[in-house]
Formats: sequence, C-alpha cells, structure tokens
Amino acid sequence: MLKRLKAVLDPYEFEQFVAHLLERMGYHTRVTQKSGDGGIDIIASKDELGFEKPIKVQCKQVLTSIGQPDVAQLYGHVNDEEHGLFVTLGDYTNQARTFERSKQNLRLIDGATLVDLIFSHYDKFEPSYQTLLPLRQVYVPGKIATE
Repeated sequence: MLKRLKAVLDPYEFEQFVAHLLERMGYHTRVTQKSGDGGIDIIASKDELGFEKPIKVQCKQVLTSIGQPDVAQLYGHVNDEEHGLFVTLGDYTNQARTFERSKQNLRLIDGATLVDLIFSHYDKFEPSYQTLLPLRQVYVPGKIATE
C-alpha cells in the first residue's frame, strides 16, 4: 500500500490524501499552497472555522527515514497552543522519536501507523480514494470455544 501511494500520487496529491484521511477522522482541513508554505502542508482542526487548537501537518512522501532535523523544523512552526503532526510513508530515526517524546504537542505518523489509520477509516473514503487503494473486506471465522 505504501509503495502504491508513493508511485501513484505526486507529493501534493499525497498531501491531499492525508487531508482526506484526517477529514474522515473528524477533522476539518485546509491544504496549503504547493510552495512557500513554510513546511506546513495542511492545517487541521476539530472545529469548522479552524480556531480551536490548530494542527499543523507536514507530509513527506518518502519511504526512507525522517530525522530529527526535519521534525524539529516542523516543530519550529508550532506555537504552544497548537499541535504538530508529521506524516510519512517511511519511518523515523531514534533521534526523531526521542524529540517527539519530549514534546507534548507533537505526533509522528510513520508508514505502518498510516496503513492502520487507512484500514480504520477506509469505509468512509470517497470512491476515488477507494479506487486508488482497492481493498476488499475479508471475514475470517473466529475459533468457537468449546468446553
């Protein structure tokens, strides 16, 4: 799934995909302009007007590891009353994870977590995104307990 997101979407389309996922999770989002955005790709919030504790999101459509300098750069744009969210297809270095743990208002979403979120909210995706990532639900019978 991660390789498909990398191959089929350009970086701006990936930002739009992440915004769509956040909307399916109950957030209101605004994707920023393609360039000159200061590293902030999406502004998300729980309220419709976007005044309630905004979340500043940076998206990196890479399958490699993101380091602490990139995470710190995003965090430099996050005020005390805001939150920072970094989303990537890859993963994060130990230094980046240590930096995250030191900040209450910062979250890092790696590829594995992104896939989990996609699975959790897939049934609410618009058809165009379901076509992009065609999944089908498979039922696995559970083990019947006997005494």
